[in-house]
Amino acid sequence: MFEVAYAMSAQGGQEGGGLLVWLPWILIFVIFYFLLIRPQQKRQKEHQRLLSTLKKGDKVVTNSGMFGTIVGINDKENIAVLKVAENVKIEFLKSSIAGKTGKEE
Repeated sequence: MFEVAYAMSAQGGQEGGGLLVWLPWILIFVIFYFLLIRPQQKRQKEHQRLLSTLKKGDKVVTNSGMFGTIVGINDKENIAVLKVAENVKIEFLKSSIAGKTGKEE
């Protein structure tokens, strides 16, 4: 009986090192960061730069697919006024502008 207990205690003491156990998780996080998080941050910075450079006369497209020309910007309230047709002006949040579509008028 003592031989069995001694054999069991000798096998139970062979656990892996602390860092070696965490290495796969660390690698997964690093890969996740470079494939998902960093590109999203880059796109977000580019979009913020685009929004800060908007001015009257820029032709833009919104996230909903509406095309228009900027006729007014209210930076305090974060609103852009778009002209989408003759005598038709619509207010949009600046953050809903997806990008510029063409040259200025």
